[in-house]
Amino acid sequence: MAGLSIWHVLIFAIVVILLFGTSKLKNLGKDVGGAIKDFKKSVKEDDRTTSTLDEPRTLEHQSTAEVKSSTRS
Repeated sequence: MAGLSIWHVLIFAIVVILLFGTSKLKNLGKDVGGAIKDFKKSVKEDDRTTSTLDEPRTLEHQSTAEVKSSTRS
């Protein structure tokens, strides 16, 4: 099984540029980059909301009804 040489890659790149043109490839790169950026942003926001939900609650965060019910036990 033969591997790809630099000549194969160059020929493939030339064919792609001839088929799609540089402007479409440039727009495609911008769209893919924007999608990756938005995905990373949403993952970071999701991690922040998940980490705040996993933190143990202190008495300051508990409602007075929860505090009263826990003192009766």
